[in-house]
Amino acid sequence: MPNSNTQALQNWAGNLVYGTSRVFRPETLEETRELVSRLDSFRVLGSGHSFNEIANCSTNLISLEKLDQVVELDSERGTVTIEGGMRYGPLCQFLHENGYALPNLASLPHISVAGACATATHGSGNGNGNLATAVSGMEMITTDGEVVSFSRDEDPTEFSGTVVGLGALGLVSKLTLDLRPTFEVAQTVYQNLPLTQLLGNFDDITSRGYSVSLFTRWQGSNINQVWIKRKLTENDHAELDTTLHGATMATEHLRPIGDSVENNCTQQMGIPGPWHERLPHFKMEFTPSHGEELQSEYFVPRQYGLSAIEAIHSIGSMFDSQLLISEIRTIAADDLWMSPCYQQDCVAIHFTWRRNWPEVRPLLSQIERALAPFEARPHWGKSFTALPDLVKSLYPKRSSFCDLAERLDPKQKLRNEFLNTFVFD
Repeated sequence: MPNSNTQALQNWAGNLVYGTSRVFRPETLEETRELVSRLDSFRVLGSGHSFNEIANCSTNLISLEKLDQVVELDSERGTVTIEGGMRYGPLCQFLHENGYALPNLASLPHISVAGACATATHGSGNGNGNLATAVSGMEMITTDGEVVSFSRDEDPTEFSGTVVGLGALGLVSKLTLDLRPTFEVAQTVYQNLPLTQLLGNFDDITSRGYSVSLFTRWQGSNINQVWIKRKLTENDHAELDTTLHGATMATEHLRPIGDSVENNCTQQMGIPGPWHERLPHFKMEFTPSHGEELQSEYFVPRQYGLSAIEAIHSIGSMFDSQLLISEIRTIAADDLWMSPCYQQDCVAIHFTWRRNWPEVRPLLSQIERALAPFEARPHWGKSFTALPDLVKSLYPKRSSFCDLAERLDPKQKLRNEFLNTFVFD
């Protein structure tokens, strides 16, 4: 049934008003198939954590929020199959209670699994791919209402084109994710890392934990905070260094954004805890991050990472009035066609801005100009101003992806202005 609420529908950040308030929320697979085949055009709405028009539509939106259950936990294969509307928070709790874990998580546990995978959302860690790399199988309802399946084992080539699908191929009704045994993580924060030390010891610093994040406002000569999340072994009693290349260990609980008043961040101070309560930056029970904000992010090949950091630092004084915080992370390469990390390890530079698009937009243009020599790819779900031809040129498998979309959605029901601008010809 469509949403009876006539109020304008907004994304989580409040910077986007969707082009329609007509939202369908099917409760069964059959109802979803009938709906998909009947509608002339639609987009699938996840948790609304995208900051651009990628999920927008002027006709119909389909939300899978009522299809959010675990379908099967396969202990023999070490996988879990979930419905397309499930979010990471409840999934992680279920997996941990049953002795399992996902390889990695994003900074927020509030986001939908299917939406995160479709846009190549990621966490951090030299050896960790983005969240979509955990997908080993998927079930999709194509726009004629048919159910098709894709498997990494059975057809790895086509599978590589479907996982980061940008919502352009079909409605993802089920996902199968690879698991590992549950594990504990301890999170320690260091303050005031000299930028010169980061540039001289980048590989060592980013290898100090299973997941490492660096927070900075690009002002002065220091990186504000280094968050190191260590995966603990059964008998891990290692004493941590109180300094890290000139940075000092924090002695109190810190937040990335200094003006935040809520203690909404996951436990620090080296106190061990379950993976799903340490790998995200923000707790499930609190409003994540800052709230009213804009976000942008750019991926550069790892070999250009230090040069890109220096380039951004050189223009950092421009950001002072609008930037809340910036985060630097590393992500391992993958083989997913439309992933920013396709066949290249990446350094991702993320920006959280005040929700002030007229002031932020020209800053993004300056950032993109500074990163232009480094083949920077913007995050599919965040704000950017890059020209369409440039974005298209950065994905060597884009043409193959377009062919796949043409086959699965021949009537172009899933196309919208964003996809037609930045993906399709």
